Amino acid sequence: MPKLGARGQKRLKGLHLCAVACWVGGGVALILLYFLKLGATDGGVLYGMNQAIHHVDGLVVVIPGAFGCLLTGLAYSLFTGFGFIRHGWVILKWAVTLSAIVFGTLCLGPWERAMMDISGQLGIDALHDTAYLHNERMNFVWGLVQVAVLVATVFVSVFKPWKNLRKKSE
Repeated sequence: MPKLGARGQKRLKGLHLCAVACWVGGGVALILLYFLKLGATDGGVLYGMNQAIHHVDGLVVVIPGAFGCLLTGLAYSLFTGFGFIRHGWVILKWAVTLSAIVFGTLCLGPWERAMMDISGQLGIDALHDTAYLHNERMNFVWGLVQVAVLVATVFVSVFKPWKNLRKKSE
C-alpha cells in the first residue's frame, strides 16, 4: 500500500481533526440543548427542541463527524505507518470509534427519535410521559458518558500511550 508523504499526512490530520471537532462538539451541543428544554412551557417549543437535537445529531454534525473520524482513521491506518494493530493507542481508538458508532446507532439515536416522536404527539404533556422521561434520561446520561469517552480518546491521540507493540514483543 502506498504511504502518504508529510504534506498528505498533514492534510489527512486536518480532515481528521475537523471530523473530531464535529463529533465531540456536536455531542456537547446535544447536552447543552437538553438544558434548554428544561424551561419549555409550550409543546411546539419542546418538539422543536427535540427536532433540533435530531438534526444536529443525525443530519448535520454528530453522525457526519463520527463517520468522518472512521474514514480518516481508516486512511491513517492504510496510508501511514500507524497501521491497525501496530500501536496500542490506535487499537484503543478503533475500539472506541466502532463501539461509539454502534452504541449511538442502537441506543442514543433511538432514544432521541422516541423523544421527538412522543413530544410531537403529546406536546408539552410529553414531560409527564414515562416513556419520554426514560428516553430523555437515558439519552442524557449515556450521551454524557459517550462525550467523556470521546474526549478521553482525544487525549489518547495526543499522548499516544502504548507506543509500538511490535518492538515490545521482539
